[in-house]
Amino acid sequence: MMALLFAAAALWALAWVFGVPMRVRLVVLGVVWLAIVAAHLLLPAEIPFRVNTGGDARPWLVLAILALAVWGYRALLARLRNRAHAKAPAQPDTAPKPVFTDTELTRYARHMMLREVGGPGQRALKQAKVLVIGAGGLGSPALLYLAAAGVGTIGVIDDDTVDGTNLQRQIIHTDARIGMPKVFSAQAQMQALNPFVTVQPYNRRLTEAEAEQLFAQYDLILDGTDNFDTRYLTNRIAVQCSKPLIAAAITQWEGQIALYDPARGGPCFECLFPERPAPGLVPSCAEAGVIAPLPGVLGSMMAVEALKTLTHAGASLRGALVIYDGLYGESRRMTTHARADCPVCHGKGATA
Repeated sequence: MMALLFAAAALWALAWVFGVPMRVRLVVLGVVWLAIVAAHLLLPAEIPFRVNTGGDARPWLVLAILALAVWGYRALLARLRNRAHAKAPAQPDTAPKPVFTDTELTRYARHMMLREVGGPGQRALKQAKVLVIGAGGLGSPALLYLAAAGVGTIGVIDDDTVDGTNLQRQIIHTDARIGMPKVFSAQAQMQALNPFVTVQPYNRRLTEAEAEQLFAQYDLILDGTDNFDTRYLTNRIAVQCSKPLIAAAITQWEGQIALYDPARGGPCFECLFPERPAPGLVPSCAEAGVIAPLPGVLGSMMAVEALKTLTHAGASLRGALVIYDGLYGESRRMTTHARADCPVCHGKGATA
């Protein structure tokens, strides 16, 4: 009998090595057991098979009872364990989640190599919210580079639609999207470039009624508009909400850019330009024309200044105005100051 048990154990081990399923192994052993018990019950006692397998069916019946007892005990333990797990309250996942996926780490690797940005700076960009006013010539490169750089939430507000005359310089739009609202065209291009950022499109003109509530949702405002009504409105609400404002303007071959942030030092836009220019003195791009790459230069400078502001890298354009002349390849930087008689910021930037 012992020899047969050892043989059964060896057969079990061999079947396990070859990956035979548990159910198949149990069925085989059950068939062998039934054959042995049947032989003891039906065959004469002097048959060699009965003699070699113990001569009696009772030991095999006891073995079956012991096996069933072990199986029943394990099944009971498993049932109790499952019931305990079902009643136990779910434990909150307290393990910190990574800020960046592996794909994002690869995407932003060149940023993280910069001493002035690194991991903390890139994290600040991902957590930042930037609102861009205007999805035209200046907004196009600014929006694309903000998205490419990994700014987490980017809002864009504009009430215009894509026109064929825009495509000479507004590189965020395409010929296939002529007639589409610019904010949705910009959103499609930005998310195609970087699916890890969130784009909030506002298909309307910025108005006094909603400006304050909208600005309050963002950390930084970029003004790429081409009309003075919106520029003065944007400056006034940005000062009221203590939001830094990066504004640029272009015409023909020239452009200018500055960071207006009285809450943290320096003037506001109206400190430098207290009065609107006389009609015709500063013609629009539609009236005077503009060289195609010029908004790309100034819009890219806006994006650079935005990333510096959000990561606190380098020296900002707070309290400075940069003028770029593309026709003669010259740039000038002028220091600016807040005016105590400014009706918007009241010279706050002079003492901030």
